[in-house]
Amino acid sequence: MIAAQELQADYHFPQEADTQLSSDTDLEDLEARNAKAGKGKAVKKGKKGPGEKGKGTAGKVGGQGRVNGHHQENGMENLSLFEVVRLGKSATQSVVDDWIESYKNDRDVALLELINFFIQCSGCKGAVSSEMFRHMQNSEIIRKMTEEFDEDSGDYPLTMAGPQWKKFKSSFCEFIGVLVRQCQYSIIYDEYMMDTVISLLTGLSDSQVRAFRHTSTLAAMKLMTALVNVALNLSINMDNTQRQYEAERNKSIGKRANERLELLLQKRKDLQENQDEIENMMNAIFKGVFVHRYRDAIAEIRAICIEEIGVWMKMYSDAFLNDSYLKYVGWTMHDKQGEVRLKCLTALQGLYYNRELNTRLELFTSRFKDRIVSMTLDKEYDVAVQAIKLLTLVLHSSEEVLTAEDCESVYHLVYSAHRPVAVAAGEFLYKKLFSHRGSEEDGMPRRGRQSLNANLIKTTVFFFLESELHEHGAYLVDSMWDCASDLLKDWESMISLLLDEPFPGEEALTDRQETALIEIMLCAIRQACECHPPVGRGTGKRVLTAKEKKTQLDDRTRITEMFAVALPLLLAKYSVDAEKVTNLLQLPQYFDLEIYTTGRLEKHLDALLRQIREVVEKHTEMEVLEACSMTYHALCNEEFTIFNRVDIARSQLLDEQVDKFNRLLEDFLQEGEEPDEDDAYQVLSTLKRITAFHNAHDLSQWDLFTCNYKLLNAGLQNGDMPQQIVIHALQCTHYIILWHLAKVSEGSSKKGDMVTLRKQMRAFCLMCQRYLTSVNTAVKEQAFTILCDSLMIFSHQIVSSGREALEPLIYSPDDLLQAELLNFILDHVFIDQDDDSSTGRSHNGNLKDVKMKKCYHGVRTSYYNDYGDIIKETMSKTRQIDKIQCAKTLILSLQQLFNEMLSELGCVFDRSSASFCGIKELARRFSLTFGLDQLKTREAIAMLHKDGIEFAFKEPSPQGEGNPPLNLAFLDILSEFSSKLLRQDKKTVHMYLERFMTFQMALQREDCWLPLISYRNSLQAGADDDTMSVISGISSRGSTRSKKSKTPAAKEGSCSSSDAGVWLNREQGAQTPVMMPSPHLTSTVLRETKKLRPDEGYMGVYAMSNEPQHTQVTWMLAQRQQAEARQQQERASMHYAKMRSHMQHAIRRGTGLMEDDEEPIVEDVMMSSEERLEDLNEGMDFDTMDIDLPPSKNRRERSELKPDYFDPASIMDDSVSINSSAMKTDFFLIFINFAVFGLFFLITFFFVV
Repeated sequence: MIAAQELQADYHFPQEADTQLSSDTDLEDLEARNAKAGKGKAVKKGKKGPGEKGKGTAGKVGGQGRVNGHHQENGMENLSLFEVVRLGKSATQSVVDDWIESYKNDRDVALLELINFFIQCSGCKGAVSSEMFRHMQNSEIIRKMTEEFDEDSGDYPLTMAGPQWKKFKSSFCEFIGVLVRQCQYSIIYDEYMMDTVISLLTGLSDSQVRAFRHTSTLAAMKLMTALVNVALNLSINMDNTQRQYEAERNKSIGKRANERLELLLQKRKDLQENQDEIENMMNAIFKGVFVHRYRDAIAEIRAICIEEIGVWMKMYSDAFLNDSYLKYVGWTMHDKQGEVRLKCLTALQGLYYNRELNTRLELFTSRFKDRIVSMTLDKEYDVAVQAIKLLTLVLHSSEEVLTAEDCESVYHLVYSAHRPVAVAAGEFLYKKLFSHRGSEEDGMPRRGRQSLNANLIKTTVFFFLESELHEHGAYLVDSMWDCASDLLKDWESMISLLLDEPFPGEEALTDRQETALIEIMLCAIRQACECHPPVGRGTGKRVLTAKEKKTQLDDRTRITEMFAVALPLLLAKYSVDAEKVTNLLQLPQYFDLEIYTTGRLEKHLDALLRQIREVVEKHTEMEVLEACSMTYHALCNEEFTIFNRVDIARSQLLDEQVDKFNRLLEDFLQEGEEPDEDDAYQVLSTLKRITAFHNAHDLSQWDLFTCNYKLLNAGLQNGDMPQQIVIHALQCTHYIILWHLAKVSEGSSKKGDMVTLRKQMRAFCLMCQRYLTSVNTAVKEQAFTILCDSLMIFSHQIVSSGREALEPLIYSPDDLLQAELLNFILDHVFIDQDDDSSTGRSHNGNLKDVKMKKCYHGVRTSYYNDYGDIIKETMSKTRQIDKIQCAKTLILSLQQLFNEMLSELGCVFDRSSASFCGIKELARRFSLTFGLDQLKTREAIAMLHKDGIEFAFKEPSPQGEGNPPLNLAFLDILSEFSSKLLRQDKKTVHMYLERFMTFQMALQREDCWLPLISYRNSLQAGADDDTMSVISGISSRGSTRSKKSKTPAAKEGSCSSSDAGVWLNREQGAQTPVMMPSPHLTSTVLRETKKLRPDEGYMGVYAMSNEPQHTQVTWMLAQRQQAEARQQQERASMHYAKMRSHMQHAIRRGTGLMEDDEEPIVEDVMMSSEERLEDLNEGMDFDTMDIDLPPSKNRRERSELKPDYFDPASIMDDSVSINSSAMKTDFFLIFINFAVFGLFFLITFFFVV
């Protein structure tokens, strides 16, 4: 019988009458039930013995709606309990009620159905029969079910994908909870059902089968949660009964009802008995399941345990919220899996959220606070987010707990690129710095310089400036947007802080603080108008809800109304400060321009245009000028009535600047006069303004190409043109070409514009090509960048999308231009840092986006940090274009580097030198770029090996015959790509290698021949040892699956190894695949392992080839392998004789046979607690506690918190805490048996020998 295995000797279950079952309510009136039983005493039946099972009840019909224990409602006839729960078509309440009715009629049949329900929920195909249920023990039934478990698939209901199985898990948990709730008044105390279920789940949770262990652990934990709820209800009823009893007893004698007192006493006694029984059940589950499974090898099982213990502590804090249970959560926060760590944090959040529980968490907080703080930097973002939220709750409960260092470690996370982490950190920052309000702050105004928000805004500015890690205001604003949007939207207070004079006694903002405030204000306005995170924090724009759209429109209207008036004043005040002006000029981009007309704000628009004009005339910084240009572009919108007003102001400004530029340029280029610095500065400043505006505005009507081309041509002829003038002239001319192309593409140009554009474009490209040879590096970089952009724009792609009319504009670079571009890359990009300290990724940032095909020649690992992303992206694109040519380019670059090394170090060099190791490291990185799919890169890898082998044997040894070829060491580099070859391709490449080998090469073993030996070994590894594959195939559990499906390589085709000569004799320039179809893989199930004879090596078993030219070499190699095999066998025999003599000597001594043996692994499904808890203190004993529910509040005082030492060593103690003395005895007996058996075996072996 499955219930025959008792959990503890003192594990008793009081049983109530089955007729007292309630299935409709959670709390049943005990007085009514006791009154029905007669004189307040419950009628109890004794437990049936094994011989009584099924007698007199086997033929009874189950409950209503059930036949033979199967459901009949909703057309689901003959469905098992598992199928009903899986389908989820019936309400859980009705399913449980049907099962309870069946249990009342025949509890053996119903309980057997419940047992099979748990077995089937584990994915087991077997079922427990009535005969097994009556006569077999728990362990025997579980063993039988394990044998019938389907091991071909690792899936079971709790891990299966799909919406149906996801719903099954919730239905499974709900079923267990409802079952206990409906049985909480009688059935769970009958000493039969709960005894059987707990015993079954405890046994299954200790199974080596993951499905059994996972499902039973989930069921046991949900069962425990339901029992905790029952215990909580019992505690509440006991308190209510005690209060009623005290109230009745305090009445006067005349008014006191003695019968009621007796009923209340009896009720309290029954409740106390029930509570004791619930305690025993919970102790059995906790010690039998939780203590073992919370450190199971499977992360999902550990997560279930931690999640449920958090529920227990939150639900029934009086019993479970103490350090004896909190220690499990604290220890598990060191778990290796993020899923488990996440459950720990969510469990603790539910506890810290309730301020009434804070006093019970003080010791835990002091012990594990550092661990929680460190988890804010967890590699799993979800864990880091929950850790920050937990610290926010800790901060909310008590500010003294977290030190300044703890808070600072969270502050800097507001600049994290991961938005959920940053938002959580922003909420923590807001709670810490902004959520405190004193009584004196309640009377402060809501807006203005003296408002509360103004002080908080100052605090934000101070924090922003004191942050030493980042200077990104947009990230800070986005982090605090969800929790402090009202503060960040208080633009009225921000304007007041910038424009109003400080009040007496108030400290004014410094220049640096004003700059920071303007940046934060701009970021807040951008966030309100765009409604999406800054660049780097979001995957893209999301669709806004109707409420968000309304908020966006309201914010934009309020921004326009405020800053339309304030912006001219701010520009006037800070007009000389370039950084402040640049940020302020970005505000009109977010205006609702219609408000200028509807709100009658035209005078403020005129003031704004005047201020922008003054800024353009005062500044020459490109950032300021580009901001002015973008402001004009935002205001010049033809959809609004203010367009004419703004367009006139823009045209007047550009007319003045262009006329001034033409006049200055004419004087500047006069022959015979040397331009002075003032003239050059005037030309440069005017050219900067024109270039900045030409970026966003079409200035074609002013015909700027002629004057710019004249300026550039004069620079080439004279050679003394200032570099900044040349750079901006090149950029301005480039903008002219692009605007001209835009007009031609739109079809709004004149008839001869196409010819003019073609002439101007080609002349300008020729001008840039001539500037590539300039002395000045900055000029060459500008010319190079513009040339690359032009070549991409005017390439063959220009005629795509129906633009065939633009075909005359196609411009292809000639060989000279390609060579000059390549030389620029080699001379200015991939150069040693020591040669030019100013060269680097930071200096050449504008070169990182060059859109051209990079050459692999000269690419060394030393440039990986600066240009690694460009190199990898370029390699990826070229591999997509042509895999084989890409592989040829890689091997060619390695060969050129190898030749350069030989020219530097000579023919005889050390293969451990830095140069050779660097080339080999580059080859390793090249091999990693081919990925894990060997079938996709099969042909490319084979061609790479082919070219590498030919290069290695290309040049003979300069030292004469008998010495290795000059490039033989290149095979050591080529071996880095051997792991990317398929098994059958390794054989083919090895045969191709033998073509270049002579008989003497195969016999050489000197150090100079090690590259050849190592390369051959890399090709033979896993390629010829078919015997090993047969052995592994036979011994592996999954060998039978090979009958059902074949690997992709096996499906391609078949060919013998001798057919590889087709590939060996192929021309180098062939474009057809370089490998023949793969040979059929012999089934590892049908083939038998071929045993090798002692005098037979692997070469004798697997012939290399039948080709005549290889016969002699193969035979010699086979002979050499046989000789080596004989030598190894002789050495093994000598080692065996030596070992036998040692064993005989040990037997004569009679002691020390087991001294060096390792400790056996007792529980191989457990995680090592020592690995997860390295940093916890050790050396204290902490036994597993018994669950002791707290007494009634009115009867006696509640017990205080027990001192907790949080000893990690108790984790190991808990693993054997069900019956520690019995376990220790079992381990001792096992140890003695192993020792006696080992000694007996050795003595017998000695006498036999």
